[in-house]
Amino acid sequence: MGLRAFCLTLLVLFAAASPAQEFKLLPVDEGANDASWLRFRARLLDALVRRDQQFILGIVDPKIRNMSGPAGIAEFKKQWEPQLATSSLWVELPKLLFLGSVFVKRDKNVNELCAPYVYYRWPEDAGANASGAIIAKETSLKAQPAGNAATLGSLSYDLVDVLDWEVADDNKESTQKWVKLIAKAGEGYVPEEHVRSPLEYRACFVSSGARWRMTGFEVGE
Repeated sequence: MGLRAFCLTLLVLFAAASPAQEFKLLPVDEGANDASWLRFRARLLDALVRRDQQFILGIVDPKIRNMSGPAGIAEFKKQWEPQLATSSLWVELPKLLFLGSVFVKRDKNVNELCAPYVYYRWPEDAGANASGAIIAKETSLKAQPAGNAATLGSLSYDLVDVLDWEVADDNKESTQKWVKLIAKAGEGYVPEEHVRSPLEYRACFVSSGARWRMTGFEVGE
């Protein structure tokens, strides 16, 4: 066997013996050490529970970046309709505030605190198939979309290939939603609250002294 053939054989054997590379996205919360942010976040979460339109509009930056259309409060109000108790704003904004935040340099004069960390810490070399991040320290990968289904394995902050973002529970009376995905343990299901796409909603905030304002509420790339 020639040297080249021998080297190729070694490469094939090595590839076969080596497991596929696993990517993790560990949680980050850079705002946790900022006392003023923690106080503001607590007040914001309380206002969201109370559907307090006045408080929300009071912290929106006049030039806020919106999920589409032009910047500004007028477009924010048009898109989110905060005057309605049924607005999805009251559901979507709390979801990301409970996840970690990271500081993002918008330009040389603006340092924003953005949540959640998923979009901003997504690994550049994660691969095209990685479309979701497990945001739980430990969650069971189920063979079927049901809590009593067989467990295929355990996931912890893994990047996964999502096949279906919303699957109903096998129990028709259950309101639990599941995400169908592919992980190292195989193809299975995890509760929807345990996985997040980097392209879901994200919000950014800027501190001006003791006052915080929301400078962006965006979605997508």
